[in-house]
Order: sequence, then C-alpha cells, then structure tokens
Amino acid sequence: MRILVVEDDRDLNRQLVNALEQAGYAVDSAWDGEDGQFLGETEPYDAIVLDLGLPKLDGVSVLKAWRKAGRKTPVLILTARDRWSDKVEAFDVGADDYVAKPFHIEEVLARLRAVLRRAAGHATNELECGPVKLDARAGRVTVGGESVKLTSHEFRLLSYLMHHAGRVISRNEIVEHLYDQDFDRDSNTIEVFVGRIRRKLGVDIIQTVRGLGYILSPPGGAKA
Repeated sequence: MRILVVEDDRDLNRQLVNALEQAGYAVDSAWDGEDGQFLGETEPYDAIVLDLGLPKLDGVSVLKAWRKAGRKTPVLILTARDRWSDKVEAFDVGADDYVAKPFHIEEVLARLRAVLRRAAGHATNELECGPVKLDARAGRVTVGGESVKLTSHEFRLLSYLMHHAGRVISRNEIVEHLYDQDFDRDSNTIEVFVGRIRRKLGVDIIQTVRGLGYILSPPGGAKA
C-alpha cells in the first residue's frame, strides 16, 4: 500500500514516515498544502494522512479540492485543533477518520489500517485466500497454519493483491501503489517478486492474466 503524509512539522513528518515504512507501507511526504494537494491529485495513493494546520494552503481546503476533483482516496486527518466544530468540518468535507494531537503513532497506524480495509471492503485485519492468511496488523503470513517468511517488498505485494482479491491488477497499478516516487518504474522486479511469493507460498493463488496483469483467487479458481 502507498501512503502520502502531509505534515508541516518536520520531526513529526519523519516519525510518521519511518513508522509507516517499518509497518510495510511505501510512503511519500509533503510539508505544505500546495505540494500535498498536487501529489494527492496526481499520484494514486491508497490513503493519505493529512494535517489541517498547513502553510500555503490549509488541510480543509486541500481536502475540499481533492473531493471536488473526484479523488476518493481515504483521508486520515491529523490536527492540534480540539474544537468539535473542526472535527465536524473535516468530516463534512470528506475526511474518513480523525486523530487529535498529541497522539501515539500506534493509534495512527491502527486507524490507517481501518480506513484501508474499509476502502477495500474488508471487516478485519486478517485476509484469507484459500489456505493463505495475511494479518495486516502483525505483518504475518501463514499457509495452512504454517508461518511463511516474506521480505518487506514481497509482503507489500501480497497484501495489495489480497486486499483486491478477485480483480485483475496490472503491473503498472502494482508499481504505482506499492512503491514511492524514487522506485525505478522501468524495472522488471514485479515479475521477480511474484515468482518468489509463489515459491514461498507453495499454493497456486496468484494467476497471471496474459497482457493484463495478475489476479489472486483460491486454488482451483479462474486460470489465465
């Protein structure tokens, strides 16, 4: 999953980026409303963490612009404002959740997992496909109850496919949603990662759809 953090406090921005990366997300960041709005309108993020008190353009204005442009990306608001009216305004313009400062990073991570799974239509952090189970909170994958060790990139890719099981995912979509702006988008690493995941899982749940991409379905499901 790819996340955008828009926060003008440099230390807090770095803390959030580091925590999200350690949790397995690809993360881009911005430090003011103008840059944040531009990234949110031009890049395909799975979720956005947005501060309200931003320089150049405040968070409410940024969120209004995204929603007016038809961007449906889930947005988690961060703010030092504690008035109930500020919370109401944020929700009314399209926020999906709200965290007041000061906060624990663990709460932000938990709320972010919640908005991501709601956006994908899942009720819990545990995703299943046949004998394969992925726990988004614990960062753990099991097959038939046995733990499978994946690298961070492999886990990120499998998690995205499991969040969108049953839908064909193009290679371009995978690159755009799993890697930050510095990733070499002309590389062939997606095919390498898919091959490694298939070998480690040992079950046939990732199908190649020729010319289109990949689809995740239980063993015995549709073939390419």
